[in-house]
Amino acid sequence: MRLQLLSDLHLETESYDPEPAPGAELLVLAGDIDARWDALARFRDWSQPVIFVAGNHEYDGRDIDDATAALRDRCASLGITMLERESIVVADGEGARIRIVATTRWSDFDLFGAVARAKAMRAGSYFMDLMQATRGGRPFDVAAMRAEALACRAWLEAELKRPRDGWDRTVVVTHFAPSVKSADPRYGARSGTASFCNADDDLLPFADTWLHGHLHCVQDYAVARAGGPTRVVCNSRGHERRGETEAHRPRLVIDV
Repeated sequence: MRLQLLSDLHLETESYDPEPAPGAELLVLAGDIDARWDALARFRDWSQPVIFVAGNHEYDGRDIDDATAALRDRCASLGITMLERESIVVADGEGARIRIVATTRWSDFDLFGAVARAKAMRAGSYFMDLMQATRGGRPFDVAAMRAEALACRAWLEAELKRPRDGWDRTVVVTHFAPSVKSADPRYGARSGTASFCNADDDLLPFADTWLHGHLHCVQDYAVARAGGPTRVVCNSRGHERRGETEAHRPRLVIDV
């Protein structure tokens, strides 16, 4: 299957007009498309089916649970398939069946282990203050994010370890990155990196391809495993004013 991947377009502030990639069979939106949700309408009449996984900025200033339900309704009205702790199986043009396993994932702040968790959570508080999200009338702070992230991780692990049942290959889509290998080279591996990457390296061998966003840089690397490597790809666009868009590949197509 040939997948087009876009993420971190930030169309609430960026001036950018996404276009379909020739030959793509499916568009994957890996989050942070538009904090206001308005620009999701640009994908209403996309020439291929569209799958969407929410990013953290889709929840800015909102109640997490209410926003998930409302965002799912918004996507459905536009003909977009939103996935959160869900998997689907789709067939490509040659009849291969591709399982797509998807969740925002969030950050559990364990990127550098439990001993560094408190420091990572202190660094993450800065981003949560900017986000201004809530859950049930309480701030969606680093502790709440960690709880949500652990629930996502538990679901993801269980789904990936399910015995194969009618699919040929597995593609994981998360907004948050699965490994410190995806860290933005401008900042390297430091406490704040745990707000962007998780230590899901042990889950990578269960996927043929892992697509993510969140990091405002492009990544494309392989992780060794029995039966062939897992390819990890990020095609974030980011913010033009910060020089983050230069490496973005607007018509990137990934063969799965």
